[in-house]
Amino acid sequence: MSLEVAKELLRELRMTHSIDNIDHLLETALKEEWTCLEFMKRVLSEEVRFRQCKALETRLRQAQFPYQATLDDFDFNFQTSVSKRQIQQLLDFQWIDKAYNVLFLGPPGVGKTHLAIALGVQAAETGYRVSFITMEELIKNLKTEEIVTKSRQRLKRLRRSDLVIIDEIGFLPITKQEANMFFQVVSQLYENTSIIITSNKGFDEWPEFIGDPVITTAILDRLVHKSELFNMKGESYRLKNRNTILG
Repeated sequence: MSLEVAKELLRELRMTHSIDNIDHLLETALKEEWTCLEFMKRVLSEEVRFRQCKALETRLRQAQFPYQATLDDFDFNFQTSVSKRQIQQLLDFQWIDKAYNVLFLGPPGVGKTHLAIALGVQAAETGYRVSFITMEELIKNLKTEEIVTKSRQRLKRLRRSDLVIIDEIGFLPITKQEANMFFQVVSQLYENTSIIITSNKGFDEWPEFIGDPVITTAILDRLVHKSELFNMKGESYRLKNRNTILG
């Protein structure tokens, strides 16, 4: 069988990385005297590795994280209301398999979004489908779902995710109609998809910005039922470590 025929067969199998790499692998195989099985193993393992990398790139892009964050970047010495051990226990992601939620509450600047993104990135790297969205963006997409293709596509991806991160709940008040829309999303995800939320409001303050105590109770009932709650306290990390123009 000629090399061109081999490449055509690889093309039929959509093994694009192997097509680009086959010349180099054949040269190495001849030089190092690989057996046929060794050669086949190398071709297939490199194709699998390539596809895994591409799949991860896709998951990270579709998650739409506002920035990349890791747990190594988080200052647990500054934020002492949550321990590194507690967060690391979440990294086995059994809670995603069981559709548990993680709730980060606390004032601005204490690291809620950083931890949410870091867990989301790690989940994506593990193979889970993740969607990140702010509460403001979620409401905007829900209100335009029927008329804007981009909104419809984003919400479709969100509803099919294994983990949904909703950031900045309570940052802005919402109308009763918007509260109903939010309830529908939480209800659709309940028991099927894990949710991470960040909010600068305690649960006792939610009726105020949601505007309806009945809907608030229904939302919280579904979020809290199977969840891990982190009440984060302390100073704002951003204010404490602010950069100045004059130095």
